[in-house]
Amino acid sequence: MRLRSDEDRMFGVDSYLDRLKSYLFLAHGRRPYARGYFSYRQLQLEKYLNASFRSGNLPDGWGLWLDERVVEYPWFLSRLPCAPGKLLDAGSVLNHDYVLSHPKLQNKAITIFTLAPEPESYWKRGISYLYGDLRDCGYRNEYFDWIVSISTLEHIGMNNTRLYTTDKSKDECQPESDLQAVTELRRIVRSGGTLYLTLPFGRAEYHEWLQIFDKEKVENLLNVFGPASFHEIYFRYTNSGWQLSSADECRDARYFDSWRTGWTRTELAAAEAVVCLELVK
Repeated sequence: MRLRSDEDRMFGVDSYLDRLKSYLFLAHGRRPYARGYFSYRQLQLEKYLNASFRSGNLPDGWGLWLDERVVEYPWFLSRLPCAPGKLLDAGSVLNHDYVLSHPKLQNKAITIFTLAPEPESYWKRGISYLYGDLRDCGYRNEYFDWIVSISTLEHIGMNNTRLYTTDKSKDECQPESDLQAVTELRRIVRSGGTLYLTLPFGRAEYHEWLQIFDKEKVENLLNVFGPASFHEIYFRYTNSGWQLSSADECRDARYFDSWRTGWTRTELAAAEAVVCLELVK
């Protein structure tokens, strides 16, 4: 599914201009969506992708002023094996040059599954693209060694015509569809293979274009997938940036929805907390 956030699609600016805009962001406000935010965000994400990511507490200031990608990307790449194999990006959140350039992705046959074509494509890298619905992928059973789905399931069955497609049939209100997608992803990952899944976490809410997961909804996903083993970790945004947390500490976390409030400058760029799940079939 083509499920990248609006800010994810606003990259591609010359690096020198990015640095200049980043200085403006640091000099004026340092709030998400302030002037220069998107340039600052890209440069910081590039830096964090190559930084050491520990399972314990992160250094003070990690991802300060930035959205959840600053923990989701490094978490996934820190858990992904170096071995060659077939990897599915279920949601197209890896579809950036600086992400696809990561060493752990160089020896893998990567397929990006999206709802509709995007401005960027990297077929010269050997990346395959397929457009469709994650609830019905069309791949044979146990085809992929790994599947990664970063901040994607919260959009399944919701109104995806706002950002991701012009297909009117994707203007839905079926939040339970996330379980259909998990069932399908389980079908196409091999036995012993892994699904890497991240979700916005906190108070359960249904927005028009996404939903927020609470502990009960996460448990429902785990029950549907039925992992042979799994690793579960929570991160929450604080005054010191993103830090390791727990489900209980994140249960009241909020989500800043720009579609509801406009591009208001707040302390949150998107999710206040995320859950990251490593599910072995």
